[in-house]
Parts: sequence; structure tokens; C-alpha cells
Amino acid sequence: MQRILLLIFLGMPFWSLAQNQLNTTAVDSLYREDQFYIGANYNFLFNKPSGVTQRNLSYGLSMGFIRDIPLNRSRNVGLGIGLGYSLDTYYTNLLASETGQGTVYSILEGGTFKRNKLEYHLVQIPLEFRWRTSTPTDFKFWRIYTGVVVGYVFASRSKFVSNTEKIGFSNGDSRNFQYGLSFNFGYGTWNIHLYYALNPLLNDGVVTDKGEAIKMKPLQLGLVFYIL
Repeated sequence: MQRILLLIFLGMPFWSLAQNQLNTTAVDSLYREDQFYIGANYNFLFNKPSGVTQRNLSYGLSMGFIRDIPLNRSRNVGLGIGLGYSLDTYYTNLLASETGQGTVYSILEGGTFKRNKLEYHLVQIPLEFRWRTSTPTDFKFWRIYTGVVVGYVFASRSKFVSNTEKIGFSNGDSRNFQYGLSFNFGYGTWNIHLYYALNPLLNDGVVTDKGEAIKMKPLQLGLVFYIL
């Protein structure tokens, strides 16, 4: 019995140390923030040809990964470079028609159709300068991330739907490389996303059937959610 009591006595410091280690939350001083994202936005169009209006809900969806690169010791200032995917739709009354001489663009009059859209699928590379009020133990903080987004359109499609017909085709007039300015800010889960394109959606020289140049540029406004 004495030997058992002695072993228990001698083992108490080690047991106490083990308990303290279990009860202590590990603090990662080399943490990285906001490396996965998912977003949803509404797409506004600027520089529309005369008579062109937006209809329905021109929406966009995005997701991806951004490598967080802290620049200071407190890790609240950094850079981000990533890879993502984006789906963007633009509903208007600007009809794209496939002909033997190429794609012809005309304006639909009245409300005799259900949907008419231009749809883009892009691979994107976001480049960001990042400022935040984060700490190793604070998971809700203010953030401002600003930078540029470069995108490559790997698929685009024009689609028209009416009561009597449905027409869709791959649109070769879509500009392959697109880029613009981005600005994301918010607190905790809810963050506002802004993106303004610096070049048009369609290639240079694309005109309507009236001869007017089509130089539409999107402005995206929505929400972005960050994970990890």
C-alpha cells in the first residue's frame, strides 16, 4: 500500500502537467486567414448600346482558393494570390443570332420572349492586398481586401428562349481575357464584394445590326464568404 501511495504521489506533478496541456488551447502564431472563398453577386452592365436594357436577374457565382501571404509580424497585412472559378450571366434584350456571315446582334422589341442571355465560364486569378484586424484567436474581424482579378473565358454561350423556340450556341465574339478591379470589405461572415471590369465583354469591332459598337462592361455587386 505504501508503494502504491508513493507512486501516486510521485505521479501527481506529471498528471497535473498533462491536464494543463490538455486544457490549454494551442495558439497558432503563424496563422493564415481567408484562404477559401465563395461568392454571389448581381451583374450590372455599363456602356450598353442604345435601346439595350437588362432583364431578369443577371447573376454571378464564384469560388476558389487564395494563398494568404502575411507581410508583417502581427500578420494583419498581407498579399493574396489565388485560383478560382466564376459563372456570370447577363440577361438583356440584345439578341445574338448565328448566321453564315457570323453573329448578328439586334435589339428585341417588346416582351415576346422569356429569356435572352450571354453566359460566361471563367478561370480567375485574384491578386489582393489585404488588411484586417485579425489575431491568432479572433475569428471575427474587420477586413479590406483590394486588388485585381484576371480571368480567362473557357466557355461562353448565347441563349434565347421564347414561347415557341429555344436557341443556344457558343459565342465566339466573347473576349477571352478579362480583367478588372476588385474591392472586398466587411466584418465576420458578411462581406461586400465589388468588381469593375476594365475591358468589354465582347471583342473589339463587334457592332449591332445598326452599326453601333458593343462595349458593355460589367460592375458586380454582391457578397463574398471566407473560410479558413
